[in-house]
Amino acid sequence: MDSLSTITESNTTATSFYSRKTLLTTTLISMAYLLLSLLLVGFKTDQLALVLLFNTLYYLSRGTRKFITGFSIFIVYWILYDYMKAFPNYKFADVHIASIYHAEKNIFGIAAGGGILTPNEYWQLHGQTWLDVMSGFFYLCWIPLPLVFAVYLFYTNRMQFLHFALIFLLVNLLGFVVYYLCPAAPPWYVQQHGFELLPHTPGNTAGLIKFDQFFQVNIFQALYAKGSNVFAAMPSLHSAYPLIVLVFAWRNRTGLFRPVSAIVTPGIWFAAVYTGHHYILDVLAGILCAFSGILLYERVLCRQYFFISFLQYLRSHT
Repeated sequence: MDSLSTITESNTTATSFYSRKTLLTTTLISMAYLLLSLLLVGFKTDQLALVLLFNTLYYLSRGTRKFITGFSIFIVYWILYDYMKAFPNYKFADVHIASIYHAEKNIFGIAAGGGILTPNEYWQLHGQTWLDVMSGFFYLCWIPLPLVFAVYLFYTNRMQFLHFALIFLLVNLLGFVVYYLCPAAPPWYVQQHGFELLPHTPGNTAGLIKFDQFFQVNIFQALYAKGSNVFAAMPSLHSAYPLIVLVFAWRNRTGLFRPVSAIVTPGIWFAAVYTGHHYILDVLAGILCAFSGILLYERVLCRQYFFISFLQYLRSHT
């Protein structure tokens, strides 16, 4: 009888894990995502890979289902970022090119050669190979560091993982709003095209090309070929991501993540300016965006009943 009961319970568990409702829901979500992606940004193999990864982990085991459900928060960010290609921000507001360049020069200008240079222009003239390599390595951490840290939190403190992931998403949403309210050209754009607006300018590796050339690879060339929008330099979300990690690492006593994030965070800030991808003003805006997202989440959202219920729902499924 015990064996029969065990078999019956196992069959019931398996049936609930692969329920018709669950299969139908994930299938519809996957198809809707692929169709919407096709309509908005065109078909890409990345989309199929994402659908395959999600469904594989969702149905592989209960543990992997909880994992991919939690990390769906990051998937939402990735999809929104990708879909921004369909809605270029320069169509919604005037692009700031000369204004931000002159503001940077007036506030942070460096006297050199009888004139005033922006920090980007200064480093373009005084670059060093070791700085090229160091900046490249720091810049490569911008997404891997938050993701690795998120995996760590997922397995050590599930609720802190959810807070971290949701703040990460919220900071991105705030940044995206600013992208559309205040489109801004990066420093490399001014160096290559001046102050003229060229809406269809492709992404550019700028100073990061030196990293690729040094190691004879095309890492950054491939990454920036997929860029969503050239005129999204402010705020620098590259500067925001490691700061979120640093805040959570410091609060949660996460061992090596403390010193690593304490080094990587200012390293990315420096690299953003050194490589010509961001002005110091962009970096400061990214820092402000990170702290604004954290405060908005903790002081406002986490005090709302509906959000507390949403958190409890997420926790029960991750």
